[in-house]
Amino acid sequence: MFQKLAFAFFLLCFTINYSQNTIVLKGKIIDQNTSLPLESATIYLKSVKDSAVVDYTISDKNGNFEIKTKKNESPVFFKVSYIGYTDYTEKLESLNKDKDFSFVKLAENVSTLNEVIVKSEAPPITIKNDTLEFNASSFKVRPDANVEALLKQLPGVEIDEEGKITVNGKEVNNILVNGKPFFGKDGKIATQNLPAEIINKVQVTDTKTKEEELSGQDATSDEKTINLTIQEDKNKGVFGKANVGYGTDDRYESSLLFNYFKDTQKISILGSANNINSIGFSMDEIFDNMGGGRNSSIWVNDNGSFGINGMQFGGNNGITTSNMIGINFADEWAKKKINPNGSYYYSNAETNNNNRTNRINLLPTGNTNTLAASKTKSITDGHSIAMDFEVKIDSTTTLYMSPSFSKSEMKNKNTGFDATFDESGTALNENTSDNNWSSQNNTFKNSLYLYKQFKKKGRGMSFSMSNENSKNEADLFTKTTTTFFQSGNTDDDRDQFRIDDSKNDSFRAEIGYSEPLRDSLVFNFKTSYSYKKTNDNRETYDFDSGLNAYSDFNDLLSNDIVSRTSSVIPMVGISLRKKKIRGSFSMGTEIINFNNQSNYLATKTSVNKNYMYPKMNGYLSVTLGKSKSIYSYYSYEVNLPTANQILPFENLGNPLNTFIGNAELKPNENYSLYTNFNNYDYATRSGFYAYAGGDYNVNQIVASTTYDADFKAITTYQNVSKAYNTYVGFSLNKSIKKEKRTLKYGLGMQLGYNYDQGLTNAELFESKGLTLNPRANISWSIDEMITISPSYKYTYITNDYTNYVIDNTKNFKHSAKLEITSYWPKKVVLGSDFGYNYNSNIADGFQKDFYLWNLSLGYNFFQDKLLAKVKVYDVLNQNISATRSITPTAITDMENTVLQQYAMFSLTYKLEKFGGKKKDGNSFIMVD
Repeated sequence: MFQKLAFAFFLLCFTINYSQNTIVLKGKIIDQNTSLPLESATIYLKSVKDSAVVDYTISDKNGNFEIKTKKNESPVFFKVSYIGYTDYTEKLESLNKDKDFSFVKLAENVSTLNEVIVKSEAPPITIKNDTLEFNASSFKVRPDANVEALLKQLPGVEIDEEGKITVNGKEVNNILVNGKPFFGKDGKIATQNLPAEIINKVQVTDTKTKEEELSGQDATSDEKTINLTIQEDKNKGVFGKANVGYGTDDRYESSLLFNYFKDTQKISILGSANNINSIGFSMDEIFDNMGGGRNSSIWVNDNGSFGINGMQFGGNNGITTSNMIGINFADEWAKKKINPNGSYYYSNAETNNNNRTNRINLLPTGNTNTLAASKTKSITDGHSIAMDFEVKIDSTTTLYMSPSFSKSEMKNKNTGFDATFDESGTALNENTSDNNWSSQNNTFKNSLYLYKQFKKKGRGMSFSMSNENSKNEADLFTKTTTTFFQSGNTDDDRDQFRIDDSKNDSFRAEIGYSEPLRDSLVFNFKTSYSYKKTNDNRETYDFDSGLNAYSDFNDLLSNDIVSRTSSVIPMVGISLRKKKIRGSFSMGTEIINFNNQSNYLATKTSVNKNYMYPKMNGYLSVTLGKSKSIYSYYSYEVNLPTANQILPFENLGNPLNTFIGNAELKPNENYSLYTNFNNYDYATRSGFYAYAGGDYNVNQIVASTTYDADFKAITTYQNVSKAYNTYVGFSLNKSIKKEKRTLKYGLGMQLGYNYDQGLTNAELFESKGLTLNPRANISWSIDEMITISPSYKYTYITNDYTNYVIDNTKNFKHSAKLEITSYWPKKVVLGSDFGYNYNSNIADGFQKDFYLWNLSLGYNFFQDKLLAKVKVYDVLNQNISATRSITPTAITDMENTVLQQYAMFSLTYKLEKFGGKKKDGNSFIMVD
């Protein structure tokens, strides 16, 4: 009882204190002539001293508005803006008491030529229905700044040290330029390469699927989309940049980004070539292509792999030399009835890596230790083409198509050695291998969506269809020698040629109908059918020394597996769409037919199953204020085992591990729940975001491995009764601006708990894990002359085990960064990225911590079109790639080849040439 009273008292004191530091401005916006209310007028407060926006809101459907803002003794302008009307402006000497403006009357400004002229400034912020729009010219950035620098100036927009963008606490997962993707939806190429000066508006909306967009449904996602619109006079011209660099140890980089815009037509070309583990698009204006510092959100451990638009290039570890070219095209045809968009990429990458691994295998009968070393060289070539078309058949019918095709070839050469010992150091087995592998993969995907809107608002019918067809052909020449020391088993020597042929075909069709019950309530019905077939064929041939050819068919290492899955899912649901509450809930039945067949050693094995499970999902979003909301999502789904997991035949392909499927496996049932609360206070420029969620799994499928005296394994699969994970976290950020100085800081923490069951040597064990991740970051800047940004992360992981060889494992990590960027003196650009990482649980013989320091010094000349730089990667020559992974069955320490210290001189040329007249940022003309 005392605790409840104490909490109530604290809440009362907090409320009183908050109310004492805030005031309320309210009123009603009406037409001067008709006295009719004006909905969605923008009302905002602007500082007289520096023109900074203090707070804003919009009028409701009755024209009423209310701004709760922090007290302020400095003078501000109270402004009201509405398209087609003259602005209302009133100077307030201070914000120290409530004020009722009563009726604010706006006058329509119409000339005799039926032109609506608005001579005053465009409002910095406008809210149109569900769209938050920023006027780019209202926010000050450097003349040569990119879009990312502009986004950092927008209220409520945050970009963290990992490059993640959030708006009012909600993550941005889609960035468009004039409504079209720009080399991928993640938008990094757009935000880091497009100049801020060409941007007219920054529009923020809820992220929608194509179905939700065309049908006018609310977004089920809690994420945001940013659309960058280009100024009309800058929408005709060319711009881009080119970069070349050469350094020590023959390190080099080059990149090109060229853009041609003409009204609705857009053509962009990019290309790169480098040997510094980078995609090479000047991802950072300070370090260009150099990874490891502020570019670490793009590169992980400088391992040589990179991705664009969902495509993966390069190896997983090592040093990569890469070449790439890409083309993107967008336009509007037939009087905007057809909107095509397409892209093509070619990539080539060569990765070299040396690996060293120390793995402790955790077994009830006693731990074993495996030491391994390998050398890998891989070469990949890839082509990818993707297009999408939106065709407006008539005013009520829209068709969307999105075909894509990719082709890749890969060659891989790997040599390796590994040996396993027991706890006393006695050798159990050892294995040497020499593999040459090549593969070709072709994949075709297509999706089609048709929506028909009927006369009654909200009534509509939709049809969608998608398919994916892929074929992979792989050849492997392998030589392995495996020696067993304890059991007396015959050593295993192989000199073989293996052919793998895999085909995957999937198809899905869905038809849906929506019927409005009320203005805010819609009944939904949909039925979907899906079909998937996989065919994996393996043929193995032993080397015949007499014929000097791989001609002896090895039936023990050859097999053919076919899996077919078909399902029908009828579902009904209801959608709610009110001004402050929106959501939906759908439920139905999933009817599954699951057929699997293997052909091994002239024996056919079949496992056929029929399942019927419920299927449901739903979400609820509640708006509590202009930037305060609660969002929740729930889903239930079933995941089937793979054919290899369920077919009970022996797979002897690995001399150290025999795999056997289990025909009695049950599907895994997953329950998922997520909820969050976000609040951004524009007056104090502070935001708070809290979230929680988890997954609960029934009949989770786990591997069950047993070992003999030589540590030779037999692996099968079993269901365990349950497994779950939960997490809860928060983040807060605040921005303080005083004259030319700006201080931003952020705090966050995530706490996670997981419970798992597993099997080792056929014995059931339990694992309970706890993870703690606090983090903090600060950014201090002076009028964009200098920015200093320190950040820190801490990770603590502990796991408790029951009925297991160990009782507990603990591990913690420190990660600290200090980024400094300076544009002083004029024309000079200085960047410094310093990072420190420590892992407490790296094994002896592997380095536990390392420092990574990158430096860059540049100078602008030739009218700032040329930028010369000297950059140094890993100034202290400390970079390593030592990692530790802990699972219930093993603790693995691994070290791979990493990029070492180098210095580089680079030159960047910027091209900008636009047609048309310059736009007057303080006025615009609309023709009625």
